Amino acid sequence: METVAENRAFGGVQGVYSHASEACACDMTFGLFLPEEAKDGPVPVLWYLSGLTCTHENAMTKAGAQGWAAEQGIALVFPDTSPRGEDVADDEAYDLGKGAGFYVNATQEPWAKHFRMWDYVAEELPALIGENFAVDMARQAITGHSMGGHGALTLAMGLPGRFASVSAFAPICHPSQSDWGRKQLGAYLGSDESTWAPHDAAPLMKHKGFDGPVLVDTGTDDQFGDLLKTDTLALAMAERRQEGALRMQKGYDHSYFFVSSFMEEHVSFHAEALWAR
Repeated sequence: METVAENRAFGGVQGVYSHASEACACDMTFGLFLPEEAKDGPVPVLWYLSGLTCTHENAMTKAGAQGWAAEQGIALVFPDTSPRGEDVADDEAYDLGKGAGFYVNATQEPWAKHFRMWDYVAEELPALIGENFAVDMARQAITGHSMGGHGALTLAMGLPGRFASVSAFAPICHPSQSDWGRKQLGAYLGSDESTWAPHDAAPLMKHKGFDGPVLVDTGTDDQFGDLLKTDTLALAMAERRQEGALRMQKGYDHSYFFVSSFMEEHVSFHAEALWAR
């Protein structure tokens, strides 16, 4: 692992690090914010998964999360959204390939060699961070935006007991029924839609649910509303009687202005669950 940058921020340190990833068979970069309390021992951690076209850097610089995390004494992890490198497969479209890993383990060519983002976020990166930084891996929570919201919800429900809480900003809720999903899941996992099921939040919520609190915010003016299928997740939460809230925020769109507007509430939501664990 190499240190790309470390900057003092809100009494703590915002770092950027790179390492050779076995899961993705390439070099990967991630951001990690450690609050001042990490000097005295391991602190709880909140994962932030970003959306289409993003890298580790977008949320790290635009979401405004570090100040709120510092107040709560928790760490933040900002993984990349896909593998990178000259030999990594890509597509001309913005919503497939680099920047669009969709947090799945690809089984189809030409994606299978590198696009193993589920293993990377669920196993490899937590192990790396736990071994090298003052982070308490017994206290984890997860959030994300858009494609990253899809990833946060599916990882939380797919890894029971791992996360104390899950939240999402404008998540892709039902990718198997959306143009933001059918294309990517078909490309990465193949035409057998039964293999898509572990990566489809609304049906997972209906049939499995999450063993903790859930918070979802989506803007009423989200320009991608038809692709998100928010109503399917709302219905599934209601039918499941899932602990949590799905809120439609009047006048907000899909941008980081929306994300940063509600970041304080999401960080506080997770901090309460993390410190109670």
